[in-house]
Amino acid sequence: MKKQILFFLLISGLSFSQQKNLKIADLQPKSEDFAFPKVSYAEKPLIENKINTFLQVNQLEYIPDSVGSPSQLVSVGKTSYSNYVYFYGWEKLETPKNILSIAINGEASGAYPEGFDIWKNFDLRTGNLINSKDLFQPNSIKTVEGLIQKNIKKEVNDFLAALRSEKDPSEEVLDQIAIYEDCFTNFTLDGIEYYFAKNKIRFIAGRCSNHAMRALDELGSHVVEFPYKDLDKYWSPYAKNLLSDSEKVDKTSLDNKLYRGKIDGKYPITVLIDKVYDDGSFSAKYWYDKNKKLIEWNGKLKGNHISIIENDYYSEETNQWIFRALVEADLQGNKISGTWQDHKTKKYLKLELEEL
Repeated sequence: MKKQILFFLLISGLSFSQQKNLKIADLQPKSEDFAFPKVSYAEKPLIENKINTFLQVNQLEYIPDSVGSPSQLVSVGKTSYSNYVYFYGWEKLETPKNILSIAINGEASGAYPEGFDIWKNFDLRTGNLINSKDLFQPNSIKTVEGLIQKNIKKEVNDFLAALRSEKDPSEEVLDQIAIYEDCFTNFTLDGIEYYFAKNKIRFIAGRCSNHAMRALDELGSHVVEFPYKDLDKYWSPYAKNLLSDSEKVDKTSLDNKLYRGKIDGKYPITVLIDKVYDDGSFSAKYWYDKNKKLIEWNGKLKGNHISIIENDYYSEETNQWIFRALVEADLQGNKISGTWQDHKTKKYLKLELEEL
């Protein structure tokens, strides 16, 4: 028993030591409506750069060190999703050595204001965002989703039973019963948030109520947690190495990765791939290092082949998007190679990218 305690203390100390030089501060300029995390990791500048680039492009649609304030688009609703977004705070969570988990909270204003909590998890060996589907063996994903769904259904059904047991239910209670009877509980890993704690993983699924009925929703978001050891038989090799503090990095999916390279061998660009859906469709953003302006890509991954459309503008006259370029490329290990074709001139330019 003493040996086990000493081993645990040693591992905890190593974990603390691994991250003691990693600092997080507020991205400047900070304001009442903008408190956003910026990572500093002096001993691993590439990791620092990748994490900050992902966070700022993904959440703010801002390229680090470009012109203007990082909050300039989200604060006035000029992002691609056209909502005002306010970031009120963040927290660095206690995690295993190889992982950085950051909790971010704020409010988004579309048709109505809605508070939000999100969690971003990074592999500190690579700087990549950790995708939930990479954590589990492919044939175990449905099983893990089933465990999450089972816990959520039990929470909802137990609360429903208590509400139904009231002998003379008020109108409010009847409304609550209606909310929970119609509650969606068949969440998949793609549809929920998650983060790593010291000895467990927590999944957070959306609440049962819509915005109009949320005041009656006493359960709120559903939190399901599992000690790491309880998922031992489902973890992928990547996850096992990640959680065991190993430096071995296994291959992971294309989702949420950063690439750098050149078009025509002379125009440096950086690319951020977004989520790749089950049908292979995905979106991406890229920018020329010289002018730092985001350009949208819409693509399809089939096997190792990637086809991408780069739109130029939307024509009101023809009611359709006008292409600017077409990309055909192949994914080869950590590289993407192919062509970028100018839609007007039909000229083909060589495209070469490598994962950061």
